[in-house]
Amino acid sequence: MQPKDVLIENIESVHTTEMGIGRISKNLEISGDVVEYCKNKILKNESKVERKGKNYYVEIDDCVITVNASSYTIITAHKK
Repeated sequence: MQPKDVLIENIESVHTTEMGIGRISKNLEISGDVVEYCKNKILKNESKVERKGKNYYVEIDDCVITVNASSYTIITAHKK
């Protein structure tokens, strides 16, 4: 199974921490529900997902979202 398929199959498990919310909001300059924002980015047809070690790296539009592969925690996201 491709990394993107695994991530999409487990999209309901994708979450982040309080610290993650602050970090992602600041890095992507967004407000509101950052988890939903990231999930929507992951689900886009154009998103590219690569697994490197223990993390998934999702490239979409002008950002990269880092998700832990075992816990599905969004660690960080930043602009390219």
